[in-house]
Amino acid sequence: MATPTIRPTVGAEEYPRLVGIWRSAVDATRAFLADVHRDEIENRLASDYFPAVTLSVAEIDGRPVGFSGVLDGNLEMLFVDAAQRGSGIGTALLNHAITELGATKVDVNEQNDSAAGFYAHRGFDVTSRSVTDEAGRPYPLLHMTLRNSI
Repeated sequence: MATPTIRPTVGAEEYPRLVGIWRSAVDATRAFLADVHRDEIENRLASDYFPAVTLSVAEIDGRPVGFSGVLDGNLEMLFVDAAQRGSGIGTALLNHAITELGATKVDVNEQNDSAAGFYAHRGFDVTSRSVTDEAGRPYPLLHMTLRNSI
């Protein structure tokens, strides 16, 4: 597998491809997410969520295969195309978010065991928990902090 290149987003013209990556990743990892909530989030990605963060894109051979978004030291999003899971793209995006953008915190859906394990394996510890997500939906969040930044 080729090593991904991490670059800043080129802007709104690539948002449709990033939404497709998001949908692929969510469909593969978030069976707990109700369709109505998935659709609500998906409909706000390009208009609200992407413009609010420093958005980085992982690409292989010039094709986006994942992305991350950081705001004020928080990793707000990290998604990898389902066909590319387990190939190091998520780790490359996380390393970039930490070293280049200063990310030290991340919120993870408690029901997403693979994501919680991914961050724990890479030095994040659970520091608190919320019973709902940031929008008040019934998806508990684990608030995780990078171990050496606590």
